[in-house]
Amino acid sequence: MFEGAFTDKIALVTGASRGIGRATALTFARGGADVVVHYHRSQAMAEEVAGTVRGLGRRAVVVGANLEAPEEIARLFDEVGAMFGALDIFVANHAATAFKSTLEVKPHHLQRTFDLIVRSLVLCVQRAVPLMRGREGAIVTIGGQGTVECLPNYALLAAAKGAMETWTRYLAYELARDGITANCVSPGVILTDSARFYGGDRFAEFDRLVSAYTPRGRMGSPEDVAAVVAFLCTPAARYVMGQTIVVDGGLGLVTAPFEAFRLGGEGRA
Repeated sequence: MFEGAFTDKIALVTGASRGIGRATALTFARGGADVVVHYHRSQAMAEEVAGTVRGLGRRAVVVGANLEAPEEIARLFDEVGAMFGALDIFVANHAATAFKSTLEVKPHHLQRTFDLIVRSLVLCVQRAVPLMRGREGAIVTIGGQGTVECLPNYALLAAAKGAMETWTRYLAYELARDGITANCVSPGVILTDSARFYGGDRFAEFDRLVSAYTPRGRMGSPEDVAAVVAFLCTPAARYVMGQTIVVDGGLGLVTAPFEAFRLGGEGRA
């Protein structure tokens, strides 16, 4: 799909050892990019991704870093600079949180979630931009459905992602004169380890319900999201600035009671 679109580009994808990050890293590599595969804990999985990138004939470097820690963010970008000397694409895919209601959230949950998602974005961009200037760079952040729809036990992550989406718009405004675009991709329910964790021991029922309510008829795949991320980093998307692109198979179009009524096959639905 993107053959040759990223030839000799350098892409850094955070949280690239699995799920959306993995699919995104491999999409860039198939398009000709060299890839920095970031991970926090899953080194073996990150090495597997890097091996696949190299198998596609591209360079790959694996860098582990806890993005809650400013000094580790600095080290990550120092390694990018030492290895490649430049950066064309930065995808902020990393995230973690505690799935709790507002009344259950503790101060350390707030601190860690906002440090990892919001503060790290700012610190990463501050280090990325000097490597991207003069190269028509692209920044893509990964948002989430919970910023516009209320989901159970999701307020903390949604608030942090909402702040990230807002900051992405400001990045587009502030970095436009540097020739750098910034956009957000907001996935719906995607078949990843995170979705499985959220569904817990009721994941099969969760999958069934999501598939029934989604007009496309299934959960999304990581590749569905990666394709949109990649497009936003192509020359064809240079005039797309500060947008949040929803990739949810149409789930956000549905009003639940009416869809349940329609699925029941009764009335005029």
